[in-house]
Amino acid sequence: MPRRAALIAALLVLLGAEARAWPATLVGPLLRDARRLVPRSLALLISEREKEISEAAQRFPAPLGQALAGDLPSGDLAPETLGALDARAADVVALFKDRRVSEGVVMLGATLRIPADLSDPVLAASEGYPAGVAREYYAFVEASLDKMPVVIDDAQALQLERRDLEGYWRQLLQKSRSQAAVIRSELYRRGSVVDHRTLDYRSPVFGVAQLSYSRAVTGIAATWLALWREAGGDMTRIRPPREILPRDGGP
Repeated sequence: MPRRAALIAALLVLLGAEARAWPATLVGPLLRDARRLVPRSLALLISEREKEISEAAQRFPAPLGQALAGDLPSGDLAPETLGALDARAADVVALFKDRRVSEGVVMLGATLRIPADLSDPVLAASEGYPAGVAREYYAFVEASLDKMPVVIDDAQALQLERRDLEGYWRQLLQKSRSQAAVIRSELYRRGSVVDHRTLDYRSPVFGVAQLSYSRAVTGIAATWLALWREAGGDMTRIRPPREILPRDGGP
C-alpha cells in the first residue's frame, strides 16, 4: 500500500493539471448550486464560510485524494477507500455533535471533493486521455456553464442516510465511467486535440458536461444532507425542486 500510494502521488505530479478534477473556477458554482438543495439554515452556514470551504477542499487529505485517484480509473471503489471516506464522514458528524459548528461546517463543505471527483468522467476514464483533452473538456464546461440546465440527478439521493453513502458514491463513479469514452471520441480526432471553442450545445460533449455537473451538484447536496441529518441538524425550510416536464409538440 505505501508503494502504491507513492506511485499514485508521483503520477499526479507528472500529469499536473491533466489529473485534476473540476477547476477551482467551478468550485464556487458547485457550492452555489448544491446549496439550493439543502435547508436554508445549512445553506446560510455554508455561504458564510465559502472561502474556507473552497480552501479546505483544495487541501483535501492527501491519503484520501490518492486513494480516490487510484480507484477512479478502475471504475469501482476499494473497501479500504470506502472505509477511509466513511471515517472522514464520521469526523464531520463528530464535530457537530461536539458543538464545534464552524469547524464542522467547513469540513462538511469540503466533502464536496468526494462526490465531485466521483462525478467527473475525466477521472473515471480507464485509460486516461491524450495530453490536452482534459484541459479542453474543462474549458468547455466552464464556458458552457451559463447555458446548462442544472437538474437533480437522483431525487431519492437527497433522502439518504450516512450508511447509504458508500453505495451511492459507487453509483456516481459507475455513471461517470459510462460517459468517459464520449470525451475521448469527441475531443480527440485524427490524432489531434479538438479546440473546445469549435463545440456548442449540439455536441455530445455538452450532454456529458451537463449530466456530470448535475450529478456532482446532486451528489454534493446528498452527501451534505446525509451527514447533516445524522448530526441532528435543522432539516426544515428546504426549497422543493421545480419539476419540469416536456411539452407535447415542443421542439
